[in-house]
Amino acid sequence: MTQSDTEAQARTLGGYDDASRLRQVHDRDWVLDRVTGDPAVLIDLGSGIGQLLEAALDRHPSLRLAVGLERSEHRIAEATERLRPHGSRVALHRADLTAPAPLPHRADVVTMTSVLHWLYPVEHRVLAWTRDHLAPGGAFFLTTYHPARDAHGFGGEDDIVRDALAELGVAREAVPALFQEYGVLPIATRTRPQAELGYLLQEFFVIEDQWERDAVVTVRDAAQYEHFHAATFGDYYAAVLDPGQRAEFFRAVGRAAWARQQEHGRVSSMPVRLWKLTPRTGRTA
Repeated sequence: MTQSDTEAQARTLGGYDDASRLRQVHDRDWVLDRVTGDPAVLIDLGSGIGQLLEAALDRHPSLRLAVGLERSEHRIAEATERLRPHGSRVALHRADLTAPAPLPHRADVVTMTSVLHWLYPVEHRVLAWTRDHLAPGGAFFLTTYHPARDAHGFGGEDDIVRDALAELGVAREAVPALFQEYGVLPIATRTRPQAELGYLLQEFFVIEDQWERDAVVTVRDAAQYEHFHAATFGDYYAAVLDPGQRAEFFRAVGRAAWARQQEHGRVSSMPVRLWKLTPRTGRTA
């Protein structure tokens, strides 16, 4: 993949099918393994290229409708092709999850995998929306990542990006101020601590069950992580640099990740939690 290819990939969030195998696909299977019974309607929030919807339709012949809400038009286009064989059993909507519009559907199952941190600090909007779109007896399955964070609110991907920026000549101690200047909030700051998130969730849901595992990312080389970062985070971090530096930034991210792989045997490891939630009584219709 050339530098220009990587920049184009970041702009469109392309190549997610391959990149998601490093982390997000594990969430998909973890969630679907806990969906029981014969659901008729499933809604996936932040449905991306439709991988979870496709797997759910294959697993549950009872599904008469699988609904995806996704912001990226490029990912919706890819999902449309992926899900075309399922015909009228699929409905895809372009949506901003920080202010989702009402839908005529009530779901037996709603899923959201590795998305909630992008909605900070207005997660309550999509949580209220989800509560109001669950059918009686329905369940919301949510995965959240919880990287350790430092005094600047950096952790997880933020640390890899800081290493990459240092390689490009940005003083490490200057990175937090650079983020602030460009309005880039560290991902670890966007991710609420588990206890804080639990209190927020309980405003809308009963926490029926929780599971936790370590999400470990390993790569075969720097290029694979460069591809993963561009497909997953797009231009989010690259916005702190001039356009002429961005191609090299993605390459530096790959090198920073590969250095961690060589030193520690992995790029990263962090707790990920799966929540099974049911609506609190008295919700609005």
